[in-house]
Amino acid sequence: MERQQPIGLFDSGVGGLSIAHAIRQRYPEENIIYFADLKFSPYGVKSKNIINKRSDQIVDFLINEGCKAIVVACNTATVSSISRLRSKYSVPIVGVEPGIKPAALHSKTGRVGVLATERTLKSESFESLKLRCSTEATVISKACPDFIPLVEGLKHNTDQAFDVAQAYIRPLLLEGCDQIVLGCTHFSFLRSTIEKVVEGKATVIDTADSVALELGRRLGKADQLNSKGGRVKTQFWTSSDSETALKAISALWGDEVDLSEVGALT
Repeated sequence: MERQQPIGLFDSGVGGLSIAHAIRQRYPEENIIYFADLKFSPYGVKSKNIINKRSDQIVDFLINEGCKAIVVACNTATVSSISRLRSKYSVPIVGVEPGIKPAALHSKTGRVGVLATERTLKSESFESLKLRCSTEATVISKACPDFIPLVEGLKHNTDQAFDVAQAYIRPLLLEGCDQIVLGCTHFSFLRSTIEKVVEGKATVIDTADSVALELGRRLGKADQLNSKGGRVKTQFWTSSDSETALKAISALWGDEVDLSEVGALT
C-alpha cells in the first residue's frame, strides 16, 4: 500500500469533521476522504443492525477508493461496529471513545459528566468503559438529542444552543461533576458554547486530538505515514447531497468544498 493513499473517515453527518481537523493539523501531508452519511443521520437513534450495515457499506466504499486506514469518526458507530469492522478488514481502523478514563483520573470531586447520544449511552461498550473507571469516579451521563441538529444547522454558536446546553449541563454541575466529557464528535463544535455554560466550574474533555494521535501511531508502526510533499487532497462524499449539506460542511471545514454524492451503497 502506498503512503500517499488517503485516510478515510466517516460519520452520520458533519461531526466527524472535528476529527478530520485534528488529523489535518497533526499530519498536514496526509490525503483525506470524508464520508457524511446524511441519508441515515443521525446514527444516535438508529438500531445497531442499521448502523452495522451502513458501517460495512461505507468502509467498503472507502477501501475501494484506496484508503490505507479508516477512522470511524462517530462515537455511536464506534460502540456499535468497531469490533466487527476490525475483524472483517485488514487496514488499520481507529474509533472514537468518550474520554472517561482521563476525566476520571483528573477529577477532584470523583464525579464525571458525559454528554452523548442515546445509542452510545445504552451500548455495552459504554457500560464496560464506565465499569473500568468506576474505582476512580462516578459517571453521570446525559443524552443530548438536540445537540446534533444544532451543529448540522450551523446554530452551534447561538443563544438557542446556549439555552439547550445549559439545560443539559446544569444538572451535571449541580451533581458535582468537575469534568464534562464530549461523547459525540458533533459536540466538539459546541465546545465554546459548552464552556460558556460551564463557566470554569468543570474541565471539558474532547478526544479529537487523541484519535489523531492514535491514527498516527498505527500508521507509523506500519510505516504508512506520508512524508512526501506535493498537493494534499481532501475529498468529501455524502449519501444525500444537498445545498444545505454543502453549506454546513464548507462552514465547519473552514473552506469551500466540493461535495460528491455516492449512489446506492451495497
